[in-house]
Amino acid sequence: MTDIGGARDPARVVLTAAFVVAMVVATFWILSPFLPAAIWAATIAMATWPLMLRVQALLGGRRAPAVVVMIILLLLCLIVPLVLAFSTIVAHLDDITGWLRTLSSWSVPPAPEWLARLPLVGPKLAARWAEAAAASSDEISARMAPYTRQLAVWIVATVGSVGLLLVQSLLVVVFAAILYSSGETAAAVTRRFARRLGGARGEHSARLAVSAIRGVALGIIVTAVVQGALAALGLWVAQVPFAAVLTAIAFVLCIAQLGPAPVLIFAVVWTYSAHGSGWGTALLVWSLFATAIDNVLRPILIRRGADLPLLLVFLGVVGG
Repeated sequence: MTDIGGARDPARVVLTAAFVVAMVVATFWILSPFLPAAIWAATIAMATWPLMLRVQALLGGRRAPAVVVMIILLLLCLIVPLVLAFSTIVAHLDDITGWLRTLSSWSVPPAPEWLARLPLVGPKLAARWAEAAAASSDEISARMAPYTRQLAVWIVATVGSVGLLLVQSLLVVVFAAILYSSGETAAAVTRRFARRLGGARGEHSARLAVSAIRGVALGIIVTAVVQGALAALGLWVAQVPFAAVLTAIAFVLCIAQLGPAPVLIFAVVWTYSAHGSGWGTALLVWSLFATAIDNVLRPILIRRGADLPLLLVFLGVVGG
């Protein structure tokens, strides 16, 4: 009887392990649509936890009203900008379409005189610019046609994903509310798990990870606000059309770690065409400043929120 039981034990162990693995895989497969929202909610909750505690202290130490206030703030920061941006684009859709039609008659202006005097690359840039300026509108349209189609496909895909983005944002708010309500319990479980894995060093690493997340969130948000404000100022001074829409797009690109360069490049090209080389060059210099400032500002902000060497943070930010 002992031999029979011993012979069955390996099979039982294998079946049990296979069942556990299958359950874990099935669980992740079922929860996979919600994982991005859960990860974002956890990141937001960790980054804004000190703010939630301050709100709770102002409300007499009551957690429920503090959670309600934080949820309202999240709705204002996540849902309202998406709705406003989408409604603004829809409201100006006819104007945007008409403005795009005028691009068919657009021509490249002459190159500024100082461009050819730039060291190393100046003559080549001036030659390419002169070649583009000599091209007719039909030639420019033919060259831009592939990129225009790609842009149209991207716009359609982006508009189609607005609904999904709103749903994901609502899920982020719901998960964040749960984490705000029971944040101490989740933190205690995480610390115990880290201590089981690495002892005191593992728990310290978990605390360092939380502070790093807060620092990165602070760096990303503040840098995006600064770059968005600089982009908005440049667009407003240069009188670029649809400056509000372009500013909203630039801010979203900054949050996505892409920077305002795509919007500002478009604005610089338009300014050269509409206002000449003087305004175009001024906006170009301003755009370079607004695009490059994140490489300096973000490491400083992240360093304030995380106990990491500044050189390591700087290399991480520059390296992406």
